[in-house]
Amino acid sequence: MADAEPRTERTLADKLNHLFATVRPRGGGEYSLEDVAEAVRESGGPTISATYVWQLRKGIRDNPTKRHLEALAGFFGVPPAYFFDDAATEQIDAELQLLSALRDSSVRQIALRASGLSPKSLDAITDMVERVRELEGLPGIAPDDAS
Repeated sequence: MADAEPRTERTLADKLNHLFATVRPRGGGEYSLEDVAEAVRESGGPTISATYVWQLRKGIRDNPTKRHLEALAGFFGVPPAYFFDDAATEQIDAELQLLSALRDSSVRQIALRASGLSPKSLDAITDMVERVRELEGLPGIAPDDAS
């Protein structure tokens, strides 16, 4: 088994930017700063401006209140632990990666067609997908990442 790459600590800005890049509205584009600030205000959350969200994304401000982080987590549909606990961040990022992949209609169709197959058949399909990824020069996906 290959050694895992050393993990670098991700900043608040990194985590927030990842949420913007991964969690998308139905239209597919990124939420705007104003979309986020307005939704937080409308949900009864703390006062927050688009400028403040921008500052957090750029790392200009990096010590928001707990209420601001809870409101941002609520907007993006992740638990507040996403911002505080690196293990939670990794787990949630893996789930977000899966959701992002399922947005691709081709991937979704393959998943739907595989539903109900035996474990033996699913293993065979997984092996085929891994071989095709190799042929196309794509990185393999570790078994832990696939769940």
